[in-house]
Parts: sequence; structure tokens; C-alpha cells
Amino acid sequence: MSRDLVEAARAARLKAHAPYSKFLVGAAMRDEKGRIFGGCNIENASYPQGWCAEPSAISALIMGGGTKVTEVAVIGAGEGLVTPCGGCRQKIREFAAPDVKIHICGEDGTIRRTFTLEELLPVSFGPDHLK
Repeated sequence: MSRDLVEAARAARLKAHAPYSKFLVGAAMRDEKGRIFGGCNIENASYPQGWCAEPSAISALIMGGGTKVTEVAVIGAGEGLVTPCGGCRQKIREFAAPDVKIHICGEDGTIRRTFTLEELLPVSFGPDHLK
């Protein structure tokens, strides 16, 4: 388990802009060079124009020169597991292989469960289909 990845997601969560829902989410992604990029959810008064934490982290990774997601951590509050939504799962799929691990964490940084992308998005459509 990657404490550095989880801590980056935890730090990103604290920067979330969630004035409407008050539901802060942080994500962090490791690229193919081992670098970590964080992202947070950013709400907008004009729903659904906000961003989830996961695409925010993907954007940072791409802007940082990364091309692949090799590991993910997502942190949210509450008793339930805060997993990436369906759209975010597909966005992760664009840059990650089906066996990439996605750590779902509580707000204290404890990893509650780890899934592979394939478990969260089975029989997915991805870039390999267009080659």
C-alpha cells in the first residue's frame, strides 16, 4: 500500500471547493515515472459544471508530463466507500490498465478497500479498442 499516494489524496481533499454539497473528495494518481499528482472536487453553482477529484488528478498528471496512471487513491468522508463515479472510472480507463489498483480510503487516510479498475469497470471500452 502506498502511504505517499494516500497522503497526497488526503492533502488534495483539503483543497476541495465544495460550498454546496460540503462533500470533499481527494484523489491522487501515480504515473509511469512514479510521480504523484493530486486532484480535488470543484463544485460550480451551475450544476453539473463542476469536476470530480479523479479527472482533476488526471489533468495534473497529463500537465506534468505523465501518460499512464499506475495507481490511484481516492478519499472521502462517511461510512460508505467513496469510489469513483461511472464517468470517472471511464476517464481513469483512458490512462490506466485494467489491473491498476484503486485504493478507497476513509477521511483519516485508512485504506478501506482496494479494487482493480477491472473490478470497478468490468468489460470496459478503452483506447486499445481503437488501435
